[in-house]
Amino acid sequence: MAERGPALVAVAQRLSREVDALSFAHPVAFTYNPLAYAFEAHRAYLERWGGGRPKALWLGMNPGPFGMAQSGVPFGDVGMARDFLGIEAPVGRPPREHPKRPVLGYACTRGEVSGRRLWGFVRDRYGSPQAFFREFFVLNYCPLAFVEDSGKNRTPDHLPAAERAPLFAACDRALRDAVEVLGVQAVIGVGAFAAARAREALAGRGLAFHVLPHPSPASPAANRGWPALAQHALEQAGYRVPSSSAPVRTAARPQGGAGGGRTRR
Repeated sequence: MAERGPALVAVAQRLSREVDALSFAHPVAFTYNPLAYAFEAHRAYLERWGGGRPKALWLGMNPGPFGMAQSGVPFGDVGMARDFLGIEAPVGRPPREHPKRPVLGYACTRGEVSGRRLWGFVRDRYGSPQAFFREFFVLNYCPLAFVEDSGKNRTPDHLPAAERAPLFAACDRALRDAVEVLGVQAVIGVGAFAAARAREALAGRGLAFHVLPHPSPASPAANRGWPALAQHALEQAGYRVPSSSAPVRTAARPQGGAGGGRTRR
């Protein structure tokens, strides 16, 4: 269904408006919403790669400061988003920025380890974005990044209960809508938090749920070899993972680009 991409865009726009209406207290000092200031890049990702019929949704937690917060793409290390996924679009700035965490968009030179590991695994095992997105799609549960006064990243699971409740309610609605649009049979949480949120938000819908180890550098196991962990988890869940000998291909240059995005080789 060609309309899946635009339908996902509508879900993202609704979610962006809902979370923009929320407020967060100390120790959160800055809140970044890439669905707002990096909307063109996020729309390009959804419209370009969200139009297929994936079997399962990979669900991350929330944007990393050097990933989606810069690129608008889930797990979006800038190099991977641009050179492998073929996404590059203008990125604005959040209303308030921590001086240690500026949003530079596709000019950001600092990589995101989680994004490099996840999309690097996709590149090395599936060979091309097209092959991967025929089987899967990737989204984040929460669209917001939270930054403390020190510049430290604060994840949604560490917010107070009174702040989590309205945030999770909005994210749950968006997840249910995205799953309905995509028509997936399963949700694969990238990390325990995302897996738990998916199980709660989507209970009773006849979906299968699986967990993929998080590729964060904070995980000693991931640092010892995340690709092997990811492959094992996917195979245990019943998915065939291609050989790592598959030829590596970047995304083909689109005709005119989606949502303002453009491809570089």
